[in-house]
Amino acid sequence: MIRRRRSAEPPAAGSTHPGLLLHDAGDSPGADSGAPPRFTDGPADVLLRRLELTVRRRLDGLLQGDHLGLVPGSGSEAGDSRTYHPGDDVRRMDWPVTARTQVPHVRETIADRELETWAVVDLSASLDFGTANCQKRDLAIAGLAAVGHLTVHGGNRLGAVVTTGERVDRHPALPGRVAAERLLRSVVATPRAEGGRRGDLAAALETLRRPERRRGLVVVISDFLGDSDWERPLRALGTRHQLLAIEVVDPRELELPDVGLLTVVDPESGQTLEVPTGDAEFRARFAQGAAAERARIAAALRRAGAGHLQLRTDRDWLMDVVRFVGDQRRAGSGGASR
Repeated sequence: MIRRRRSAEPPAAGSTHPGLLLHDAGDSPGADSGAPPRFTDGPADVLLRRLELTVRRRLDGLLQGDHLGLVPGSGSEAGDSRTYHPGDDVRRMDWPVTARTQVPHVRETIADRELETWAVVDLSASLDFGTANCQKRDLAIAGLAAVGHLTVHGGNRLGAVVTTGERVDRHPALPGRVAAERLLRSVVATPRAEGGRRGDLAAALETLRRPERRRGLVVVISDFLGDSDWERPLRALGTRHQLLAIEVVDPRELELPDVGLLTVVDPESGQTLEVPTGDAEFRARFAQGAAAERARIAAALRRAGAGHLQLRTDRDWLMDVVRFVGDQRRAGSGGASR
């Protein structure tokens, strides 16, 4: 939370948005801004329906049936061709390729099996913050909605572990869009953590390790700020599951504007600091430190073998998802495109 010491315009009348949102709360971001809905601006069902329609319009067709089977064995989905080797099933001969190349080829198949996706959603107090189009909490929920839309089809299951620092809620993995919508409503209704409580992402990740679950996709949605004790359980999950990390970022966490003297309060520790944003050297040091912190987070995610998608409160988050999915598919790597 940030409080400005010098005089400032009073907040818009009727604003009840908890946490910090440094723009006029009376002007809800439109579709052109690429912002997700603010889940305190109206009934959750209405806002989730609006989010669902937006996600479907922008993401439909990206991944339908395009994840690779996670269990060894042949399937019915056609894959790439390769050179024939003695012992291959002749019923899988790829005659068109064989005729073109004059070399015997067989057609590989992809195991098309049900995918189980678990999302670890960090809704600790540090996500009740936003200085652009939305709060980070809203963006985290939107990221979960996109994951659900891209993975829940064909009998696939989606479950979630939600941590706030005060509580850890586990929602079982169930198939179908109705179950996914019910899960989203439950996540939106999760009470906000009180100030002075630090989130425990590592403990939430551990709940997916013990007991051991079937192989699948694990999506971690967080700002990853604070202690890096989450890296070890994340790397352990990566030995069994495909990993996708969705990092939620606000631009004021990367650089500070010149707005005079600020009183800054850490919502998770309660620590208060006076920040001289009018000092150009201080702003430069802050930007360097923030860049180093983000580089450390990115390096930890790479070591864990996770795909890394960054969503920002000042950008079109769905366009970032589309670019990430396209890059993953072209690279033929893991993450959400699997």
